[in-house]
Amino acid sequence: MATAPSVQRPRFNPSNSSGVSDVHRLHHDVLSLCNSDSNPLHLRFQSLVSCPAGVPLELFEAAVSQLIHHPEYNSTLILRSETISDSDTTIPTSAPCLEGYHAVRNVHRKLLPRRPGRDSGLEQHCTLYAFETGEFAGLPSMLVLTPLVPEGESLPYYHPTVSHLAFRFIPSSITTTSDSASAQSALRIEVIPLPGTPIDPNSRLYRTALALLDTLHRYLWGAFTHYQKRVQHDVLIPREIYQDVYLKMRERHKGIVNTWRETTDPLKHVFEDIGIATFLMLFWKDMFAASADLADVKELDDSRWPSWPRPSGGFLDLGCGNGLLTHILSAEGYSGYGIDLRARTSWAHYPDSSRAALKVHALDPTQFLSPDNSNNEEKSLWKPGVFLIGNHADELTPWLPVLATLTGASGYLSIPCCAWMFDERFTRSSAASALDFSDNESLDAAAGVVSSEAEDDAVFISSLGMGAEGTHKSQYSAYRIWLARLSRWLGWKIECDTLRIPSTRNWAIVGRERLPGDQKIFVDRARRIVEDVARRGTFKARTPEGKEHGRVSRH
Repeated sequence: MATAPSVQRPRFNPSNSSGVSDVHRLHHDVLSLCNSDSNPLHLRFQSLVSCPAGVPLELFEAAVSQLIHHPEYNSTLILRSETISDSDTTIPTSAPCLEGYHAVRNVHRKLLPRRPGRDSGLEQHCTLYAFETGEFAGLPSMLVLTPLVPEGESLPYYHPTVSHLAFRFIPSSITTTSDSASAQSALRIEVIPLPGTPIDPNSRLYRTALALLDTLHRYLWGAFTHYQKRVQHDVLIPREIYQDVYLKMRERHKGIVNTWRETTDPLKHVFEDIGIATFLMLFWKDMFAASADLADVKELDDSRWPSWPRPSGGFLDLGCGNGLLTHILSAEGYSGYGIDLRARTSWAHYPDSSRAALKVHALDPTQFLSPDNSNNEEKSLWKPGVFLIGNHADELTPWLPVLATLTGASGYLSIPCCAWMFDERFTRSSAASALDFSDNESLDAAAGVVSSEAEDDAVFISSLGMGAEGTHKSQYSAYRIWLARLSRWLGWKIECDTLRIPSTRNWAIVGRERLPGDQKIFVDRARRIVEDVARRGTFKARTPEGKEHGRVSRH
């Protein structure tokens, strides 16, 4: 993996460039439009704000590509953009003709609002330009955004009131100061505002331009230092598909906010569990489908949801707490149960079908050493092919891959929060002595399983999708790495994603595919864990109605 140079992004130092007060004293003129029918001469770009660039022009295209494909990073009112076309040969007539530049690429996109009932979508041309002549001829150095507003309509609120907005990279060789030795490249935002739009430093347009310039400056320095994203999203479910289904799910279940019975924040918990339910529905659809059809738009219509593939043994939400996730899944027609040590206030206010799916039940992992002793309730919960869910399950978190292995579950989803091992809090020292993952070496020849200890550590951690968080510096990062090693040691192919939910604990590890080889080896390992915990005698199954966040009790 490439490492970043030991250089920090310089301080963002913008200045008002709307007139001669521009401290950078850019000699290169403000953009001028060519004289054509589509570009009348009375229109002229106006410079708003500029700052030093400090990076090579060659990085400009990579940086503005982020702006083109991820407008949601700059506005909470935008959900995402969808590319309609991308061409380096066909440039639309609505793209401005600019003196000294020629268009080299045009991306036609549609901006999708986060609240479709309030804001409308908007199509937009994103046109890249390069200098026609000189040292930098042919290199993209400017991006111009052109909104396409249907006749009789107006721009949505989230879009600046402009007919064109330009991001310019002005190389140092064409900027001058009183001291040519101190000349430096610059970034500048220029616009053609709609009539009556103020552009003073207190105006909304100026503030928007300032924020956009900051974003461009950050993207350029990210490209320069080989920036690694903090986390990796949308690894298992494509972003567009998830967002489209989530918007429908939000409309169907948002009323729960107004009837929330718990003392916790409904805005966080309701929309978080709607997001997890959306992810699970799409994940199961992909996991249990006869063929991959996630991209089938017709299949995403909510009228088709009842026919989506799902786990044959239903789901089992371990430590379900307020029961909301179980309720949402049940309301959408998914069979399964949520268990916890005590009923919550919310349980009594859910519909009959959801109340029937919520069980007061104390989980005792040692029962799986003698499955023949299970009672009828246990057997109804642990059906063949059940899919396990651990949503911030605390003490139960490390047990998910263990129980999934012992019971022959179809898979599991774990979203870890508090760092727990099997019978004690997680620490680096306790984790180091708890299990020896190195005995994977015995499987190499027979099963083709590569020992996780023999792998390059950086490669292994990179595979977990934690991005820049994938270090050993924090306890939480170390815990997630330990959970991944545990899952792999128990025979699960590691798959991870960062869910789009309103929680800082949104990293998930899932198991849906077993590693090749003798499965008895993995089952024996899971049994060994349970036996060792039982032998230590540091916990026993607690009777129902324990503390709200407890799952087991320790001596």
